[in-house]
Amino acid sequence: MYDYGGWAPYVSVAERRAKTQKLILKMQKKGAVFNPVENIGRVISKTFWGKSWCKNLESYSDYASRLPRGRSYVRNGSVIDLKILPGSIQAQVMGSELYQISITMSSMPDHKWQSLVSECSGQIDSVVELLQGKFSKSVMSIMTESSQGLFPKPSEIKFSCSCPDWAGMCKHVAAVMYGIGARLDAQPEFLFTLRQVDHLDLITKAAVFDNLSGAESQESAIAEEDLSALFGIEMAEEIEKPKALKKSKAVKAKTKTETEKAAKKAKAKPKLKSKSKPESTSKF
Repeated sequence: MYDYGGWAPYVSVAERRAKTQKLILKMQKKGAVFNPVENIGRVISKTFWGKSWCKNLESYSDYASRLPRGRSYVRNGSVIDLKILPGSIQAQVMGSELYQISITMSSMPDHKWQSLVSECSGQIDSVVELLQGKFSKSVMSIMTESSQGLFPKPSEIKFSCSCPDWAGMCKHVAAVMYGIGARLDAQPEFLFTLRQVDHLDLITKAAVFDNLSGAESQESAIAEEDLSALFGIEMAEEIEKPKALKKSKAVKAKTKTETEKAAKKAKAKPKLKSKSKPESTSKF
C-alpha cells in the first residue's frame, strides 16, 4: 500500500530489521538460501579492492543523489541477499517491502584487458599478492584508472529494481552497489568474475619469463608457502621423506642388532679342547 505520489510509507530501521528477520526465517524454511551483506560498520570497505570499488562508484556523478541512501541501507543490513555471477548481480533488499534487484555488467573488452595485462607484466609476483592488493603504486593506478582500468563505466552497467522508484538509480540498487564493495573485501576475485576476465593472466608472463631463464621457478615455491601458511597444508614430498628416513633407520637398527647377537653367541660358545693321543710305550 502506497501513499499519494506512489511512495511507500516510511518504515523505521528497527521495524525493517525485525520484518527482515521474520521474512528470512520463513523463506529459509521453504529452502531459500541467502548471502547477506553483514557486519557493515561506518566504513563499508577496508581492503584495496573494496575501497577502490566504492571510490569508483562515487565518481559517477549521475548516481550522486542516490548514493547516500544506499550507504545507509547497506549499513543497516538491508541487503539480505547478494549473488555475484559472471557479468551480473542478483540481489534482494528489504525496504518497506522486499525488493528484487538485477544488475548486468558488460564484459571487459578483450583489447582493453590485454592492454592492462601488458602494462602490468612482470609487476605482480603471485595470486595472493594480486588478490590482497599488495603491489606497487604504478600497478594500483593502472588497475583503477577510470577509462582503461578494471572497473566498469556507467554506460557498461544496467540495473532494475522491483520498487516503484523510476529514477536512474534507486536507493536499493545503490545499496547493492555498495554491497559489492563490501563483498570484495572478503572475495576480491569476484571483481574479475564480474568483468569476465581471468585474473591469472596478470601473472602468466612473469611465470613464463622465470621458466625461460632456466632458473628454478620461484612461483611454485611461493604457491607452496602460501598454501601452507593459509591452509596449514604439508606438501606430499615433505610427508614422504620422514617415512623413508624412519624405514632406513629401522633397517639399519635391525641389521646392527642381528650382528651384535651373532658376535655374542660366538663369544659365549665354549671352545673344544683337543684330545692328545696317549704316548705309546714299547717294551723291549
